[in-house]
Amino acid sequence: MGAVTSTPRVPAVWLVLVGIASVQLGAAVAKDLFDELDPTALTWLRLVTSAVVLVALARPRLGGRSREDWLVALAFGASLGVMNWAIYQSFARIPLGIAVTIEFVGPLLVAVAGSRRPRDLVWVGLAGGGVLLLGLGPGAVTPAGVALALLAGAAWAAYILLSARTGARWPGLDGLAVASVVAALLLTPAAIPAGGSDLLDGRLLLLGAAVGLLSSVVPYSCELVALRTLAPATFGILMSLEPAAAALAGLAVLGEVLSPLQWTAVAAVVLASVGATRSARASGSPPPIAEPAPD
Repeated sequence: MGAVTSTPRVPAVWLVLVGIASVQLGAAVAKDLFDELDPTALTWLRLVTSAVVLVALARPRLGGRSREDWLVALAFGASLGVMNWAIYQSFARIPLGIAVTIEFVGPLLVAVAGSRRPRDLVWVGLAGGGVLLLGLGPGAVTPAGVALALLAGAAWAAYILLSARTGARWPGLDGLAVASVVAALLLTPAAIPAGGSDLLDGRLLLLGAAVGLLSSVVPYSCELVALRTLAPATFGILMSLEPAAAALAGLAVLGEVLSPLQWTAVAAVVLASVGATRSARASGSPPPIAEPAPD
């Protein structure tokens, strides 16, 4: 994280955009490696990389913690692990942009949950319509891929809800560092057999570490620095660009071409996310989408 610094020459908006580009580039690179390394094993390498970096930086204090502190951290880690595993499994089955668009419905629903204003239902309907449109495009979408993206979205929603509870009990990056270790440990029994001898390949280990840096360390660093000066609502609106960024990364790195109908669906979810974020700002509550992106 030391490479990312806050200076007047790097406006907060650009830091967020760099973070978005990094996480989606990392996702595209990861998918490109699936022919060489099982997605579960690659997910594990990504989690291990981020856990090592976060623990080294945060050096979390573990002594004197209550049972509730540990339960919250364990739940936070489980949501992080499931989210990363599910979205990588989805990437293996459907185009990157489509998977991230479907996944984004999770935090969007959190953003409008509890609202009593009828107009907020418009954003839910718009996002739902966008997801339905994705299924009308020519091929490329499988039921398993969609189900896994929805699971990732549900885990992302849980991550957002647990983030506030974790932050209240663990200072600074301590909670995230512990959660990252938990996520890596939970995935270890499945990742080691899935990766097999490939996990002894130095080149693949380095590439897996690079994916971890691109997908977790760099974006989280950028977002944390940006949030020091950027309004949460503005940050949430910028994060709404994630589905479009994923689609562009899939096109540029993997050659995944979406149909006009699928691009319309992506635009619908982006618009719904922007609308939900602006609505949350108008109601005076911080938009959940303003949480730093975990994947």
